[in-house]
Amino acid sequence: MTEATFKLNNDVEIPEMGIGTFRMSIDDAEQAVVDALNANYRLIDTANSYMNETGVGRGIKRSGVDRSDIFLSTKLWPTLYTYRY
Repeated sequence: MTEATFKLNNDVEIPEMGIGTFRMSIDDAEQAVVDALNANYRLIDTANSYMNETGVGRGIKRSGVDRSDIFLSTKLWPTLYTYRY
């Protein structure tokens, strides 16, 4: 199966469909990622504020899919990356 993609402005190809992990527990996110990757999904969306990135990482590792084949999208809350003194 060839996955449909979109080309971004920087010429990076991103899978057209993926799995989101919003409101999933760490354990649920881990299993959902394993299942999605085994079903040939290659886009995973998470965020620091979802508090399940550990599960997403574990799921990626457990899946056996090479990390270079996965498009991982994550977000940070603005206060986590603002520069302050």
